[in-house]
Amino acid sequence: MVKVLGISFYTKNIAAAVAEICAAAQSPTNVYNRVVTATGAHGLVEAYKDPLFHHQLASSFINLPDGMPTVWVGKLKGAKTMSRCYGPDFFMELIKASADLPIQHFFCGGNEGVAEALRLRCKDDFGNNRVVGVFCPPFRTMSDDEMRTLGSEITLSGAHIVWIGMSCPKQEKFAHRLANFTQTRFIVAVGAAFDFHTGRVKQAPKWMQNAGLEWFFRLLMEPKRLYKRYFEIVPRFIWLNIKEFVDFYRVKNKSI
Repeated sequence: MVKVLGISFYTKNIAAAVAEICAAAQSPTNVYNRVVTATGAHGLVEAYKDPLFHHQLASSFINLPDGMPTVWVGKLKGAKTMSRCYGPDFFMELIKASADLPIQHFFCGGNEGVAEALRLRCKDDFGNNRVVGVFCPPFRTMSDDEMRTLGSEITLSGAHIVWIGMSCPKQEKFAHRLANFTQTRFIVAVGAAFDFHTGRVKQAPKWMQNAGLEWFFRLLMEPKRLYKRYFEIVPRFIWLNIKEFVDFYRVKNKSI
């Protein structure tokens, strides 16, 4: 693991993460409700502003580096094997890898009908027919009774992995809250994976993803909704990391 703005991130690749989650999901060890997030600059900036959210990310079982800027910072800090673990790609690879394994999935997120459409996509295109339940959460905050009902449904379904497809930081907060009401092996927050894999939102070209410009592509697609977010996130993420590096080397030089 390597820390970026105080949050520990996974330092391997998607294939390694998929293998680890699949193995742990089948393990006889009774360890439940481990939260996995795919987060990046947006999540880190939100965590900087919100101490409770920072604590939730810091307590996650794994934080996958969803964006290239987080990977670049991690590499500068010595994590040479670190590579991007993009939420939608991680989702797809794990769904494919677990198609013939005794691992069951539950989808939670998206607008009405999205999770069900994703279930069909997994069956038809990814060869996985082990989705045992779907749920479309309301836009408002769910009550404890509603969460308890959802948690019971998940537990009774026998799902090993619950996938949360919402926006950041709502999905991470939802995942950690859900952990109090259910019993499953993993609760995994993967952002826009539901919308991308059902064709509701267009993905950036690979070259833009690799260049760390996915945020710019999404801004062009939805300028009215996203311009305020990215005009805060991008400069603040850069500034916070520069400040962290400066503080680190200042302390290091004083100790010499």
